[in-house]
Amino acid sequence: MKIIKPLYIFLLFSQLCVGQSRAKKIDSISQIIHSKNPEVAISIGFIDHGKEYFFNYGTLSKTSSKKVNETTIYEIGSITKLLTANLIAQAQLEGRLAIDDPIGNYFPSKYKLPKNILETIKISDLGSHQSGLPDFDFQKLMKSNPKQPLAITDRILHDILNDSTSLIDYGNYRYSNISYTILGLILEKVYNKDFDQILQEKIVKPAKLKNTLTKLYHVENRVTGYDIEEKKQDYFIWNHLTAPAGLLKSNTKDMVKFIKVLISGKNQIAAATKLTERTFYKNTRREIGLGQEMARDNEDLFFYKTGDTFACSSILTYDKKFEWGMVILVNQHNSDLIRDLINTNYEAVLKPN
Repeated sequence: MKIIKPLYIFLLFSQLCVGQSRAKKIDSISQIIHSKNPEVAISIGFIDHGKEYFFNYGTLSKTSSKKVNETTIYEIGSITKLLTANLIAQAQLEGRLAIDDPIGNYFPSKYKLPKNILETIKISDLGSHQSGLPDFDFQKLMKSNPKQPLAITDRILHDILNDSTSLIDYGNYRYSNISYTILGLILEKVYNKDFDQILQEKIVKPAKLKNTLTKLYHVENRVTGYDIEEKKQDYFIWNHLTAPAGLLKSNTKDMVKFIKVLISGKNQIAAATKLTERTFYKNTRREIGLGQEMARDNEDLFFYKTGDTFACSSILTYDKKFEWGMVILVNQHNSDLIRDLINTNYEAVLKPN
């Protein structure tokens, strides 16, 4: 099974891993991959049957001598959607909404959408990317704000939604950050609170995520991010409209805590996770829950979510049956590097025999 795309596993990795524990194997493999990308900072958190391991390679920036560690802050991008989807599931458990209801039951009246759209799209359609709504037009947004295209206003969002007069491919997979913006608006309406406040009360504090940051993220132990062309890139500033789609900052220590909560089955967050793990969309290429994807290989099933910003790339994944979880954060928009790290480690170490 491959999470994202096939990857050839070189004989070197197999020879290197003989006789080592799973954690040591992951460290050995990841060191080799980092040696091919020496200027990129990589932080990895790994859980094996409840035991935590952290592996870190590189420095805070290309010009820094300070090494990254498990408390170093990165942008986690669309891993944020896992938390947003969990909040939606918690809201259903509390009786505040029903995920199979049309969004018109909860949609803020100040944003206008055609009646047929409000009555057609379900909350679960938003969470599983089959609403038919478009994604943000990043090229257009970057023309007006090149450094911060996601710093949109109510007026910009209103205009985007007004342009959504029809649904393209409703019921089919079509990735949409706008869908998660709408989920955030629905959460704010049903709780009558700001998204940040809901997130803090329902996930950050209960899970004891001390360094999962929203509005205030200018800390010393933070990587400098680089874009796909290896140019220095600003972090996205907090914006309550687009935050639910991908504006959180965090570290491997907190994300390992979050994974342990997801698989524990012992609290409201874990109970909501069972709902997000349901299959809401499936075709021959992908299987989608709420905020996450599934990968299957015979009897093996694990869940994952990738994240890309202009400055960082990431993945969070866990397997309940075989009791492991992993988060990988890098300080460059480099999805290929994320693929190499997760696929190589899965095939060489984590895949069931």
